[in-house]
Amino acid sequence: MASSSDEEFLLLETSMTLKPQHMPEPTENSFKEIAKDFLDIWNFPHCLGALDGKRVRVKCPRNSGSMYFSYKKYHSIVLQAVTDARYRFIAIDVGGYGKRSDGGTFHPSDLYNAIEGNILKVPKPTTLPASNVLAPFVFIADEAYPLLPYLMKSYSGGDLPLEQECYNKRLSHARKSVECAFGILTSKWRILNKSVDANESLVDDIIKCVCIPHNTVIDIDGVQMNPTEVTCKQ
Repeated sequence: MASSSDEEFLLLETSMTLKPQHMPEPTENSFKEIAKDFLDIWNFPHCLGALDGKRVRVKCPRNSGSMYFSYKKYHSIVLQAVTDARYRFIAIDVGGYGKRSDGGTFHPSDLYNAIEGNILKVPKPTTLPASNVLAPFVFIADEAYPLLPYLMKSYSGGDLPLEQECYNKRLSHARKSVECAFGILTSKWRILNKSVDANESLVDDIIKCVCIPHNTVIDIDGVQMNPTEVTCKQ
């Protein structure tokens, strides 16, 4: 029987083999293609990806106290991911404590540091479609995340002006790309639907390695997409 270290090595080896083809580091050109897809498919311009976090249930790690115990009342490790318009993962960050909020997980993440440090090749601002308005390219997220120049979320509160209500609906509509990606991931890789009984390092590798085959299947077989049009009442 293979030991835990053997399993970890095989997972890492598989990840390293498939990652360059099916989850390559984003480039300026690939970001532009992603933004075009978000406009064509989800009718949301200048979007580089949808950001969200998923808590993967785990057995309570040894000597961890309450750090992994989430508001959902179970121990978990956070998979934070950015997806493109076609449900593919373009960037993932694994290992966040389940106790933290999505925003609290985002700030210490490699993704945040890559954006803040200008490591990601984000395209320069251009005019919005059919307008003269110069606007930056952004990621989109839900209300749990901070509002930043490169990270957009919904307006809060009720009884919003029509323009803000329409914006909220379109952003929520486009964010379905990451929600659907998590749904597809957990339906195909059932290990994520139960409490994973392994050490934290191996759990991290398992999560990373199922994200890459997720992309591989979509790259080879495609994915059925049925986005509906968003309408706003006048």
